[in-house]
Amino acid sequence: MHAILTLCFAHIKKRKIQNVLLAILIMLSTLLLATSVTILMNTSNIFEKTHHDSNGAHQILTMGKDIHNPNTVNNWWQGQQGVSASNLIPYRNLSGFTANGVETTNLYLFMMNTPKTPFVVDRLLFSEGENQDYPAEGTIWIPTSMATTSSISLGDTIEFNTGEKAFTLNVSGIVVDLPYGGPFTTNARIWMNDSDYHKQFDTMIGSEQYMMALRFYDYQQSANYWIEFEKFLNGSYLESKMEYVDLYSFNFIINKIIGFIMIAFGVAMLFISLYIIGFSISDAILTNYKTIGVIKSLGLTSRKISATYILQFGLLSVISIIPGLIASTVLSRVIIESSLSYLKAGKHLTIIQDFRITMLLAFIILVIVILTAFIYSNKARHVEPVQAIKYGMSEFANSKLNRRLNNSNRLSNLVHLPIQLQISIKNITKNMKSSILIIVLTAITSAILVFSAVIHNSFISSIKQNTPALGYDSSHVVVTVFNEATFSKQQFEQFLRSDERIKNHAWLDQFTGVFPNEPNQPLNINVNTIEGSFDAAGYETISGRNPVNKNEIAIGLNVAKALHKNVGDIVEVYIEGKQHHLIVAGIYQSIANMSNSARITADVIKVYNATYSASEISMINLVDETLSAQIVDDLNNNFKSSVKVDTQQSLLDDVFKVVIAVLIIPLSIIGILFIAVTFIIIFSVSRINVRKESGTYGIFKSIGMTSNTIRWSITSGILLLSSLGAMFGIFIGVKVIPVALQSIVLEYGLLELPLVINWPITIGLSFLSVVAACLGCWVSTKIIAKTSPRILLVD
Repeated sequence: MHAILTLCFAHIKKRKIQNVLLAILIMLSTLLLATSVTILMNTSNIFEKTHHDSNGAHQILTMGKDIHNPNTVNNWWQGQQGVSASNLIPYRNLSGFTANGVETTNLYLFMMNTPKTPFVVDRLLFSEGENQDYPAEGTIWIPTSMATTSSISLGDTIEFNTGEKAFTLNVSGIVVDLPYGGPFTTNARIWMNDSDYHKQFDTMIGSEQYMMALRFYDYQQSANYWIEFEKFLNGSYLESKMEYVDLYSFNFIINKIIGFIMIAFGVAMLFISLYIIGFSISDAILTNYKTIGVIKSLGLTSRKISATYILQFGLLSVISIIPGLIASTVLSRVIIESSLSYLKAGKHLTIIQDFRITMLLAFIILVIVILTAFIYSNKARHVEPVQAIKYGMSEFANSKLNRRLNNSNRLSNLVHLPIQLQISIKNITKNMKSSILIIVLTAITSAILVFSAVIHNSFISSIKQNTPALGYDSSHVVVTVFNEATFSKQQFEQFLRSDERIKNHAWLDQFTGVFPNEPNQPLNINVNTIEGSFDAAGYETISGRNPVNKNEIAIGLNVAKALHKNVGDIVEVYIEGKQHHLIVAGIYQSIANMSNSARITADVIKVYNATYSASEISMINLVDETLSAQIVDDLNNNFKSSVKVDTQQSLLDDVFKVVIAVLIIPLSIIGILFIAVTFIIIFSVSRINVRKESGTYGIFKSIGMTSNTIRWSITSGILLLSSLGAMFGIFIGVKVIPVALQSIVLEYGLLELPLVINWPITIGLSFLSVVAACLGCWVSTKIIAKTSPRILLVD
């Protein structure tokens, strides 16, 4: 045992830099894997805990279109055993607000008349502020999502505009509001004091709406309750209903993507670490072949020699895994706190660090490392003492070397090349394993950088270009009517027709459509109704086309799946209580509502309501898009009492800035880690290769070549290999990773992840891996400049 320990520590001491770098690699792979496991585990656990603590809803019903009597509906659900039903909560709709001098118009507000807390269902959990029975007069409670995205703090004043008047209220509480407080939400519930609610809205024209929440003791039994409920109604429930999956699915999408990416690249880094271990052991056996032969001739068995390498890398793994696990607790907290900040009830989230899972992961990594070391160290069993002492290698390897030295045909084509290029090519071909490693490593690093660039460009820089593929329109200006009583559609359209800057416009309304779906529950979804042209507004389909006739409909991807319908099929749908049989003209994907929506023309509504005219949202296209800001100002000034006008770009930025705010941290960390890893590994590999070829470089220096010429020659080879790897990385980042993510985005209503690629930036970022590789090689070959030719020849 003493001999094994002595040899083990001798190996560690002899190659200090290489062992330190390998330890860093194992630590980083542990960091990524442990962090990804913690993120995925906590995403579900934190949400489920919050849902349990708040007695969260499984379904939310909204009523107020005079189709069903809200009190009758509420009374029926209140009387059901096995269901917790909230009381009816009255609310009014507003669009946008002003806080800290900044106007936000992309958030549609439910101004709630707060009942006394705690609620039976969907209890509000306080993140900031004093937990009271209801907001004090003159104050409101707002959701964490609204506070985070709009940078609103306790005590801030928020201004609301009804169109007839403006009023201000102070924020006295920031609450976790699960159904309307997650990422990507365009709705927010504002909880008001009863007296404030009546003071501001009793005189407001329009009807009051009602919301109620349902929580089932066994959610799987909800379909049975709905069968009985619709028997009670003598027909389908025809108003808005949101299901559990619709309410909460977007709470998981970001962390699923983060976890997927971190696991994929954590595994990749672990495999690279294992490759380096195998490479290091093979190199150590070849370098110390004669020494191993002498040791074996003195009586040390092959098993004990193999044990020295297993012990060496086992110790390095233990030393590396522990700090990796510790660092993962910090990194996972940073990512989880960022991505799940809207679930934070208090100063910090309660993050679960499962010690058993952590130790299991550490054990698995340790076993894999030891197993790899065992497999490669078995090469020491084949060392024959006589051959090792005589040749310094096996007799077969010696014969092979002599044949290669005697056969000059393979190098005959290189003689006429510059000496620097000959050195570069020889360094590549003689060390094929390390050459392959360099290509793989730079490909992975480039893939991460490229994917990060593509995501940023697709969802931030070029989001306007990408909106049709995400299910949105691509109009230039969006007008939202927030006060129908003071709005004149005739005057508004007259203004549009007289303005030569405006190319065309369309009107969009939203209805609740009910699709019977035997034997499952009916689908209650949003039906977008257009007065104008979907195509002109920029809406796209993935098959078929947008509807243009009064007997046509386009349905979202998940609606088509649920109903088992395709283009040309007929669907039955109830809109405003009226039955329609429509032909499916097209199918589209949309991240909004997870593709649980449909599109029809206004002519469908006019079948039963001849005087109908859409008047909720107007989408305007301009002759020159650069004039969007001017049009926004002009329309806001002329119709400020009834509409809110924004550029489409500003509305999209408000929604998708959440993506970057959450994804940018983990993607940046992974990218930086792999750039560092590229530098570390290529430094280590180049140092090994320089040591193996020290005699050759000594000869070159002795005949007059400068150290920098030799270093440039070696680095040029690395430049070639890493450039090849970067090109592979571009392909992986643009094509392979998005395809791998398809299983995740499909669940959220996207058949494929739409990407917009800025090639100059993408290619430029990919070559950061090339820079790191070349820099690692250049630094590692500095030893050539510091060493005299005589010492190199002796080595």
